[in-house]
Amino acid sequence: MRLITAILQPGTLEGVQIALAQHGINGMTVSDCTGYGRQAGHTEVYRGSEVTIDFIGKMRLEILVTDAEAGPVIDVIAQSARTGEVGDGKIWSTPVEEVIRIRTGDRGDAAL
Repeated sequence: MRLITAILQPGTLEGVQIALAQHGINGMTVSDCTGYGRQAGHTEVYRGSEVTIDFIGKMRLEILVTDAEAGPVIDVIAQSARTGEVGDGKIWSTPVEEVIRIRTGDRGDAAL
């Protein structure tokens, strides 16, 4: 099993969600996060003073999938989140040893 994690631009999340649903993915965890990479921060004017904003708002998407689904799911996320601009985000995959569905006690792929 794999945990697919993606850091995305907030404006691309809806398109990614729709593309994943069309691919058959029916569960995900989404959370707000902040950070920066090559995009870095930016400056804004607030009450007449210039303020540096170091951290930029992003969305963190997490999906548990079988090993066989990992590559295609990563491709779907990458294609649907790509704008071609700096700051589009990152996707990575992490191995998962065990998953347990709390309600039923199912383990492994059955718990997905």
